[in-house]
Amino acid sequence: MAKRDFYEILGVPKTASDEEIKKSYRKLAMKFHPDRNQGEAAKEAEVKFKEAKEAYEMLSDPQKRAAYDQHGHAGVDPNMRGPGGEGFGGFAEAFGDIFGEMFGQQQRGGRGGRQVFRGGDLSYAMEMTLEEAANGKDAQIRIPTHDNCDVCAGAGAKPGSQIKNCGTCGGAGVVQMRQGFFSVQQTCPTCRGAGKIIAEPCIACAGQGKIKKQKTLEVKIPAGIDAGMRIRSAGNGEPGTNGGPPGDLYIEIRLKKHDIFERDGDDLHCTVPISIVEASLGGEIDVPTLQGKAAIDLPEGTQTGKQFRLRGKGIKGVRSSYPGDLYCHITVETPVKLTEHQRKLLRELDESFRKGGSKHSPSGDSWTDRLKSFFS
Repeated sequence: MAKRDFYEILGVPKTASDEEIKKSYRKLAMKFHPDRNQGEAAKEAEVKFKEAKEAYEMLSDPQKRAAYDQHGHAGVDPNMRGPGGEGFGGFAEAFGDIFGEMFGQQQRGGRGGRQVFRGGDLSYAMEMTLEEAANGKDAQIRIPTHDNCDVCAGAGAKPGSQIKNCGTCGGAGVVQMRQGFFSVQQTCPTCRGAGKIIAEPCIACAGQGKIKKQKTLEVKIPAGIDAGMRIRSAGNGEPGTNGGPPGDLYIEIRLKKHDIFERDGDDLHCTVPISIVEASLGGEIDVPTLQGKAAIDLPEGTQTGKQFRLRGKGIKGVRSSYPGDLYCHITVETPVKLTEHQRKLLRELDESFRKGGSKHSPSGDSWTDRLKSFFS
């Protein structure tokens, strides 16, 4: 019987991308899985699975696919396929990426074929002042780490006792689960991937071979960093298992509340209280910035809510080319705890304002008119 076209087997066009070919094969592999096909259907499913396997093996390889596209089956040398043509000897090489995703397997390898696992990531919250965030700083932080146990020298066993290879996996740390031609590699349930059996665990480390300690890290905080941003310190997370790589440390920035400024991205905002005299007469006043004092000119008759913008007096963010601005929001303060003399002066001043009419009260007439309209 003539062999079927590989593209026809996978149900994809000749222009299909590698991802489309992989996706189609995955569906077929799950459809013809031996666990899903029992009895008489199992034989046909096995044939179709092998057929799909061969098609994917050829079309997922760029060189084999090019030869097949040009010459068809005649252009593909069967000897190029390695020992996995019958059964599942070459399963891990050809389909490890697909079935690794299906079964959620972690990174493999390590000594003696044991499975190795990457360590978990750690999170560290760092509180900073606004000034420190704006200017950056070098900081020292203490984080938990794991070092070899001093008592057992990292072996995990009680000094003087023996460590034996696991009888279930023979020291490999993994076992093969087979059903017909289908095979899946799993972590050994007896030794949990360690490959060794410790009869008498070390008391100091409870058989882990490592103990928790604290270590100090030097961390460089870049200028302009903002609350909620994270800094990644590679390799300073939790240690891996069976020689796996460590995780990472993520330093999350939190800003302390400032007495004067509020940050909004690269901009700063502050409230500037002024007296009724300063608001009425105007003049130059000093306002704070992160770089020192700055002067602004108050126009005569400044009202509460007036906003002044000082360009470039904000913060230069870590991803910004220019610094932000500082916004000063004016608040006119009403005097309190007046003396009798001050009260008398204010009454005289108020009488003077009333005689002058609406020219002394820019919003007085409009407010009076609105009140009349409301009550009428």
